[in-house]
Amino acid sequence: METISWFQTLVLFFLPQHCYDEFFVKFNLLDVPCIKVAISKGLGMGIIVGSVIVKLPQILKILAAQSGEGISFISVVLELVAISATWSYSVASGFPFVAWGESFFLAVQSITIGILVLYYSGKSGAALIFLSLYSVMMYTLLSGLVSIQFLAFLQSMNIVMIVISRLMQVVANLRNGHTGQLSFITYLMLFLGSIARIFTSIQETGDPTMIATYIVSTTCNCVIVSQILYYSSVKPKKE
Repeated sequence: METISWFQTLVLFFLPQHCYDEFFVKFNLLDVPCIKVAISKGLGMGIIVGSVIVKLPQILKILAAQSGEGISFISVVLELVAISATWSYSVASGFPFVAWGESFFLAVQSITIGILVLYYSGKSGAALIFLSLYSVMMYTLLSGLVSIQFLAFLQSMNIVMIVISRLMQVVANLRNGHTGQLSFITYLMLFLGSIARIFTSIQETGDPTMIATYIVSTTCNCVIVSQILYYSSVKPKKE
């Protein structure tokens, strides 16, 4: 009985009670609504697990080269704001963790990339200020002091921020004639993750703004992945 109880508790962590009953009591393994829920939960958890390391290759590449060459700092900041808006809006809206959990891990890694880009540009003081301002911003957004209406507005602006941030990186790549320290693995994982998020957002939240945001994100990530592949044989010009 202890094993059954433990198993049931584990399954109920991912699935609602009625889906547990359909799968493991009635043995109705072809229940379409519950299959969709199971796929969505599985993808959501997979995205969150992947997000823990998704930008690690980018961070390691910067550390190894001791340079943030080719990485647009403004693009990093805009992406960080977009990620943080999704994080705070989802928390305030009471969405399940599997629907937005990667935002937390992506934010931590993005702030790290921003700090490293500033640090290796000889701007240690600016890096410290950057971290301090972001910490204050997130404390304010998550504290409940900000209205859900304002957070919804920030979320609606995500599409604009994502497009601008990615376009700035795309333009920087075109001007440089290479992609510098951009990590192919990182952007490929972001591309695949945003594709999966379209489905999980439809299933878990039904929020049209979040769904549209991930559709736009998928398109933009695809462009950068294509650029990295195109410039993979081009070596950066040394001044």
